[in-house]
Amino acid sequence: MNYNFDNTISRENTNSEKWDPAIIKRLHGLEGEGILPLWVADMDFRVPQVIIDALMKKVEHGIFGYSSPLDDYYAALAWWQKSRHDWEIKAEWVTTTPGIVPGLNFIIRALSDEGDKVIIQEPVYYPFRQAIENNNRVVANNHLIVQDGHYVMDYDDLEELASDPKTKILILCSPHNPMGIIWSSEQLRKLGEICNENDVIVVSDEIHNDLILPGNKHFTYALLGEEFANNAIICTAPSKTFNIAGLQTSNIIIPNQQLKEKIDSEMKKSSIMDPNLFGIVATTAAYTEEGAAWLDQLLAYLESNAEFINEFVKTRMPHVKFVKPQGTYLAWLDFKETAICEDLENRIFEETKVLLDGGSWFGSAGEGYMRINFACPRSILSEALERIAAMME
Repeated sequence: MNYNFDNTISRENTNSEKWDPAIIKRLHGLEGEGILPLWVADMDFRVPQVIIDALMKKVEHGIFGYSSPLDDYYAALAWWQKSRHDWEIKAEWVTTTPGIVPGLNFIIRALSDEGDKVIIQEPVYYPFRQAIENNNRVVANNHLIVQDGHYVMDYDDLEELASDPKTKILILCSPHNPMGIIWSSEQLRKLGEICNENDVIVVSDEIHNDLILPGNKHFTYALLGEEFANNAIICTAPSKTFNIAGLQTSNIIIPNQQLKEKIDSEMKKSSIMDPNLFGIVATTAAYTEEGAAWLDQLLAYLESNAEFINEFVKTRMPHVKFVKPQGTYLAWLDFKETAICEDLENRIFEETKVLLDGGSWFGSAGEGYMRINFACPRSILSEALERIAAMME
């Protein structure tokens, strides 16, 4: 089956946080006609037909009682990890959560105490900081640094932060959001060795691990070896891959059973039990050959959108800096050398009605940047970029 990712589907009045004007007003205080939202990380594409068919079959059954994953769910997850990432997992390693962000909160509470430190690498996905601070832990910021126009890890600083006895956890974003970096096995090994030597548990958020643009390859942290896997928690989900975030189903994979028992116990304190019924159905359907075929078509389309941004920025916004992402569907644009840098986030919205994620959301090092979600039909992406370019002329 061939999918048409150029098809534009209205999402207004569908409870979409990304598109619904009433929700945008409530979340951002922004309103007006003609808002073009390329912010929150969900896609404007219909899901694979195999997921729709599976959900329709469950709807037609007509009974939606308490549900738990069965063997077919875990088999689908194991097949996907092996076929797409060359990682063999066991069902007993898997804890389901209603999303990776809730999972991070459970993990932080289970594996650290109030006042302990958790390392993050800003600029990075802002719920990491929120999960730490909301649970009365302390952010230890191992800032990524820019070398030759590319972000790299500061291992000297990481070693210093990890050596603090109060530091218990490092949250790794792999692939990295918002920059779309795919960390190499060598980079991950160096990070892992520092964490292992200092008894710092690595929580690897790999929610974008399937969204790898052609010519690149994701490396699952646990594949570094048993000693690394036993000191790690790998967070995965079908939500970004297949645009089913609203079904709130994630799979936290924990090879170390002692760590898993602590996390499961923390979840029980909040009465978090089985996953969403429709999340079970959709995940089982997604992790199949049909789902893989849809994903391969999607990745080709995302690559073409990323290249479109790259060429557009070069020709129409020459003072903006952009490095094509290796993964995700997120573009990280540097406006620091432009005339609109001051009050950047507000100016872009007020003058263009294009709603983006402000770089400052991802930490102070993100000031002067904007994140664009390019998982949308080309016509929408083109219109948004045209509006921004026009305000800069």
